[in-house]
Amino acid sequence: MVKSKHNKKPTTLLRLVLTVVGCVLTIHLIILYSRKYSEDNLEVSSQLLLHHPIVRELERVEEENIRMPHPRKRSPRAIKRKPKRQPTTLVEEFLDENSQIRHLFFPDIKSSFGPTKDGGNDTLLHHFFPGKIWLDTEGNPIQAHGGGILYDEKSKSYYWYGEYKDGVTYHSHKKGAARVDIIGVGCYSSKDLWTWKNEGVVLAAEETDETHDLHKLNVLERPKVIYNSDTGKYVMWMHIDDANYTKAAVGVAVSNNPTGPFEYLYSKSPHGFDSRDMTVFKDDDNTAYLVYSSEDNSVVHVGPLTEDYLDVKPVMKRIMVGQHREAPAVFKHQNTYYMITSGCTGWAPNEALAHAAESIMGPWETLGNPCVGGNKIFRSTTFFAQGTYVVPLPGVPGGFIFMADRWNPADLRDSRYLWLPLIVGGPADTPLESSFGFPMWSRVSVYWHRQWQLPLGGKEIA
Repeated sequence: MVKSKHNKKPTTLLRLVLTVVGCVLTIHLIILYSRKYSEDNLEVSSQLLLHHPIVRELERVEEENIRMPHPRKRSPRAIKRKPKRQPTTLVEEFLDENSQIRHLFFPDIKSSFGPTKDGGNDTLLHHFFPGKIWLDTEGNPIQAHGGGILYDEKSKSYYWYGEYKDGVTYHSHKKGAARVDIIGVGCYSSKDLWTWKNEGVVLAAEETDETHDLHKLNVLERPKVIYNSDTGKYVMWMHIDDANYTKAAVGVAVSNNPTGPFEYLYSKSPHGFDSRDMTVFKDDDNTAYLVYSSEDNSVVHVGPLTEDYLDVKPVMKRIMVGQHREAPAVFKHQNTYYMITSGCTGWAPNEALAHAAESIMGPWETLGNPCVGGNKIFRSTTFFAQGTYVVPLPGVPGGFIFMADRWNPADLRDSRYLWLPLIVGGPADTPLESSFGFPMWSRVSVYWHRQWQLPLGGKEIA
């Protein structure tokens, strides 16, 4: 029988469809096999980590049971003269400088800790007390807010850089955010991550020149320092802004020494975009990256720095589009990049989210809220704090320290530090949006403790 030309089209179309379906199934099977192989490897390493006795100790979280106080009694005359709505949530109580339970969030100086405060009690030495006042080697509260850590191979020391906020808190105008005039970037050095020596203000404010980026009435936030082994320079990146947060730029400074002084070079809008909360990350191959909240905090941008770390390259990727995330803290474990971010609620605390990617340039996937312990409100507010940096935990592979600030908008110099153990291990709890099943990377967990100690018990680890 002679086949007509009309019989050929369905046969050709069918073959084409079957070929496409076969290719898709083959690719999917390869992906599943690769994912299963990676998951198996991660599961083995995670199980080894999770059974480590030190990790088990760090995972023994504490619970909190903070309750709303009874409404304060006010006289009828006081109510008529100045009506005031009573706080209705714990977050509102946290933000209320006259709260009856304020001491639970901001304990007074009597409960402070540090090398001058042990009182001969060796059992408290080298213990962290998140939320309590942390003293330096001279007995003064540490001033390094929104900061980051640099480990310097040459001096075998850790350096903690942050905002030096030891000034009066005020509002530049009626609806303006709480602020402190720029004093500069504080620097502290340590051999054990607990005993911190004040190295002074390594990048100081400009007192008289009102056109200078560092004029005291402007904004300097979230300084981070990385070392360039090719140039021998210590390079500082920071958020630079005006009092109304309309400049939205990054600033760059450089020094020959980790303890400064740093020379301020310039500010710019990276890649032509606004930049607010930011961080820098130095990878294993010495390539450094700038990560910053942009487009009115609706998107995060990431891009590599030039070889001298003094500028950005033109390459940039937009990640977490439309998610309104800020305060990025980036770290790496077993060839996977992780990031912890916060929401955008000003000085008020909110829920942290952990993210992961196989390439720092993305795509990035969200793993969920990393906070464990405390109670529901503690977890949904990042323990009433906001992340700023993640540093490897000495002696624990897969272990890190999550650095966060508990902001005190009523008195910013009295903002507190929350350093808590972070462990990468176990299955992630949020499925991928763009693939089948669960992510092949591990869960990120930040564990709440009222008191905890580094695994090496205060020995020099630098």
